[in-house]
Amino acid sequence: MNDKKQPLASRTTCFFALIGSLCLSSAAAAVAAAGSVIHAGQLLSVPGEPPARTQTLVIEKGRIRAIEAGYRTPAQLGLAQDTAVIDLREAFVMPGFIDLHVHISTQYGPGSKYLRVTDSDADTALSAAMYARNTLLGGFTTVRDLGSSGNAVFALRDAIKAGKVPGPKILVAGDPISATGGHGDIHGYRREVLYALPKTGICDGPDSCRAAVRRQVKRGADVIKVTVTGGVLSETAAGTGQQLTDAELSAIVETAHSLGRKVTAHAHSAGGIEAALRAGFDSIEHAMWADKNIMRLFKKSGAWMIPTIYPITAVGDTPEKIRQGPFRGMPPPIMAKLLRLGKQPKVMGRLAHEMGVNIALGTDAGLYPHGDNANEFIEYVNIGMSAMEALMAGTVNAAAAAGIDAEVGSLQPGKAADIVAMPASPLEDIRAVLEVTFVMRDGEIFKQER
Repeated sequence: MNDKKQPLASRTTCFFALIGSLCLSSAAAAVAAAGSVIHAGQLLSVPGEPPARTQTLVIEKGRIRAIEAGYRTPAQLGLAQDTAVIDLREAFVMPGFIDLHVHISTQYGPGSKYLRVTDSDADTALSAAMYARNTLLGGFTTVRDLGSSGNAVFALRDAIKAGKVPGPKILVAGDPISATGGHGDIHGYRREVLYALPKTGICDGPDSCRAAVRRQVKRGADVIKVTVTGGVLSETAAGTGQQLTDAELSAIVETAHSLGRKVTAHAHSAGGIEAALRAGFDSIEHAMWADKNIMRLFKKSGAWMIPTIYPITAVGDTPEKIRQGPFRGMPPPIMAKLLRLGKQPKVMGRLAHEMGVNIALGTDAGLYPHGDNANEFIEYVNIGMSAMEALMAGTVNAAAAAGIDAEVGSLQPGKAADIVAMPASPLEDIRAVLEVTFVMRDGEIFKQER
């Protein structure tokens, strides 16, 4: 087949196969994008409900047209005889995974701070495309990027939507809203560099913060991210307490909601978490030092918690592991906060689950290699969730928390055909999520291992 005559999305898929991805032939990918039938041995169409055996999914124009009991042929379904039939009869099939907290353009490490001054937006976009591909092949068909510098992530989001490059659907926050000198600001460079690097989310005072939210929406942000408290990886000894005032937080929430955007808070300290919840934030990222009183406030407000537990396993949860792990050699202010954090994310996550807080999956991908996101499911089982509860966190719950549950999170007629499969059932062993062998996003197959 002449490659120049193939659909753009299909050519892109197979180009990436040349650098290590598993993909279908161009013809098969094009057929899958147009319409297909999937025979599923086990189908978890709506996480939280029991899986069904021996099911047929009908995919048309990138969406689920129907789900039928039994293995139905195209002829029986009234479809053309040459409709592609995808054999997943030996597999466990479920909705594509959703990660509500990634940094798709970044891979953190001891030398990553220098990329701010050496990489152009074009460099960043190319790296982000690689990370997006890895994330998609790991089974994540939708992600929420909660902070990327420059315009690269906006371009990547739009390129993926247009079928130019493979990747998950991306909800973009743009620059986080942050106080001057706060966690979302820039630290650790000489004065001339600090003031040369653009940050469009910095604000001081309620009116300034309203304007900062509006700037992100003007840039095309899908969600507003706010650094309510200090953070571990900002190179400043400012701690992890509240950094934006209550009045600023209220102005941010009011403005974001008036513009139809959900607003989520990076928040570590108990005081900062409480302030964000009282201001009306839709979700809280990390929530590391939340106590029982804060958990009760979560339940009263109905806000979602995105606990991001896996990074502490990847980085290290003891002083010895942290000092010898991938973040060894980090500047002293960062290292001190890492050492204080210890096992707290796991302790907090267990408490949140025990107290019935709404939990949705987010991983802070970029603190560990993109594509390894599914390890967060395992962390949730380790803190006491059932396997089904963990799967719900990364599908139906994440979709509800992001406000996109009409489109994704479950496999139902009319919703996007975002589908993953694995050889074994994650309901029996959650580690099965690490062995995704089939990925379809919007009806197009990006991975199918035989």
